[in-house]
Amino acid sequence: QVQLLESGGELVQAGGSLRLSCAASGRPTNRYAMAWFRQAPGKEREFVAAIRWTVDSTYYADSGKGRFTISRDDARNTMYLQMNSLKPEDTGVYYCAAGRRWDSKWNAGVYDYWGQGTQVTVSS
Repeated sequence: QVQLLESGGELVQAGGSLRLSCAASGRPTNRYAMAWFRQAPGKEREFVAAIRWTVDSTYYADSGKGRFTISRDDARNTMYLQMNSLKPEDTGVYYCAAGRRWDSKWNAGVYDYWGQGTQVTVSS
């Protein structure tokens, strides 16, 4: 079992930056693919970014390309999402996830473990 705990979400003005963290406990995550998803009120959960267990493999949704950076520190069992140039449409609950598959990494269904989420609110 892997337990995931997100932190770092808060209220920020448009154009600002945030760094989200996802701390993992239980099994080491250095053999897992990990990802960030988000869910805005009234909308479905959507993929944001993923990182493979080989840390030079990352994948981003178009919405975050050039603005978001996903990274991981396996020694600390922690994953990060650096978000810059935030927009109001980035508002939502951000979830981290872990799973053993890299194919279909944008699909929430391939992830085995989920955190409880952290709220990000971007004001205009």
